[in-house]
Amino acid sequence: MDLSTHTLWLWLTDFSLRLVAAILILLIGKWLAHRATNLFATVLEKNKTEATLVSFLKNITYYALLAAVIITALSQLGINTASFLTVIGAAGLAIGLALKDSLGHFSAGVMLILFRPFKVGDQVTAGGVSGTVKAISVFNTELATPDNQKVLIPNSSIMGNIITNITANPTRRIDLLVSIGYGDDIAKARVTLTRLLKEDNRILAEPAPAIAVLELGATSINLAVRPWVNTPDYWDVRFELTEKIKNEFDKEGISFPFPQQDVHLFVKQPA
Repeated sequence: MDLSTHTLWLWLTDFSLRLVAAILILLIGKWLAHRATNLFATVLEKNKTEATLVSFLKNITYYALLAAVIITALSQLGINTASFLTVIGAAGLAIGLALKDSLGHFSAGVMLILFRPFKVGDQVTAGGVSGTVKAISVFNTELATPDNQKVLIPNSSIMGNIITNITANPTRRIDLLVSIGYGDDIAKARVTLTRLLKEDNRILAEPAPAIAVLELGATSINLAVRPWVNTPDYWDVRFELTEKIKNEFDKEGISFPFPQQDVHLFVKQPA
């Protein structure tokens, strides 16, 4: 065996060993990455972390570990990983510039998932749309409007605007404006309203409901009626209470004034 053949044989043997080692690193590393991310997800779930956040962090962790495994395997083969990372960085920059709008939605989605201003099932007003949150992804959020339309909102539109979480708190206050005439008895109206509030067991005793004269309008005395209810009961109580107030005021002879105009007609008598 001449020198060149011997050198080639040594190189092939060395490369074969390094190739086997790289494959083993890749296979074992991928298995360990999978096991580690599953363990990480289990810990998060036991701590009652939101499912969307668990899924997102699990995927990010898995691909980060997998990238480290691939780089280690390439290094074992003798590939200069420093230049490899430089190429990846340059490609990533080019892709980032081309997809800057999508990356803006992505980064906003990360913020939504991490800081959780709302969760699936909440009723919100976000991105100028009101509805129930059905899904939160890293690029957009799905809402179902009250009339059951499916709306997909880019996450950057949500993070760049005011977010109102309607069902975030366990209780809500109902704000009703009840108008009575200037000739009606305020005390009688207050007693009637107080009785209606006490008769509905869905209305909370604490905080106590408020009934007060809000303003003296042009044609009416406006009363503010502000009871507190559990958030799921809000609309049912509001609708039923409004109807009960109308019916009870009619029985008690308390009027509901409406805008009026007095028209004075002057007739000029012929000379």
